[in-house]
Amino acid sequence: MNVHFLELFYYVAKHGGISAAVRKIPYGIQQPAISSQVGKLEKDLGVRLFERSPFRLTVAGEKLYAHVEPFFARLDDLALELQEASGPELRIGGAEMVLRDHLPGVMKGLREKFPKLKFSLRALGFQSEVEAWLRNGHADLVLSPVYARAPTGLKQTRFANIPLVLQVPAKSPIKSANELWAQKKIADSLICLPVSTGITRDFLETLKKRGVVWRNIIEATSLDLVSRYVANGDGIGLNVLVHPKAKSRDVRRLPLEGFAPVTMGALWRGEPTPLVQAAIDSVRAYAMATWPDWACTEQDLS
Repeated sequence: MNVHFLELFYYVAKHGGISAAVRKIPYGIQQPAISSQVGKLEKDLGVRLFERSPFRLTVAGEKLYAHVEPFFARLDDLALELQEASGPELRIGGAEMVLRDHLPGVMKGLREKFPKLKFSLRALGFQSEVEAWLRNGHADLVLSPVYARAPTGLKQTRFANIPLVLQVPAKSPIKSANELWAQKKIADSLICLPVSTGITRDFLETLKKRGVVWRNIIEATSLDLVSRYVANGDGIGLNVLVHPKAKSRDVRRLPLEGFAPVTMGALWRGEPTPLVQAAIDSVRAYAMATWPDWACTEQDLS
């Protein structure tokens, strides 16, 4: 028996006729379609299930209704039970450092609003991967650098404009970035994210405008690795000042003046659900508390 035909029969039997069923079925279907499909059910079974006018279930119809009614009548309650048992889920993607160091505070606030909320976290790599996960429906929200325009088909908001810094080993004689720019051709290795990423690409373009050449590049897959390689003495790192108050015994920071900051924000697809919107609001509040001098106070959607 076709399950959809059985569902239509259930509504017809429950509400006393096809016309009444049209008004009660929770999705759009016209009276001729119901009549045709219930007629096919009767043909498949080889029995008449009800008299049309006046409406009355036959003996076969009463027997079939008694069988299907408990199932269809409880579907809405079952859906509610399943939702309550599993709780809502929020799938967040982002750089490993963001998920590890900054998201726990956001998660705590969200759980106060949604006590049964479950988180699914995924450390994502570069921008193309971020966009693919959102478009394929594998993430609800991604926390990452954002640029002037959102990628096609996605929406974004900005949270904070965070400065870039150079990192040198603690014992390095270099005291400022200007000492490096004076060399014009820098011999030390630059440890950075891949040159295809916006952070590194924008940095190198600004250097080029200043007439500075930095060709010896070591690409790292994360900002954490940049710091580790610098501490190991492998070169000078390009990093983002996400922990302005943190200090390290192995690495010193050199401020970068005249370089565009990294704009941290969020990306998502379509209209945000109440849960996604609550997450965006919580991240914005966290950004304003963590980086008060750099936070974006407006929604600034694009």
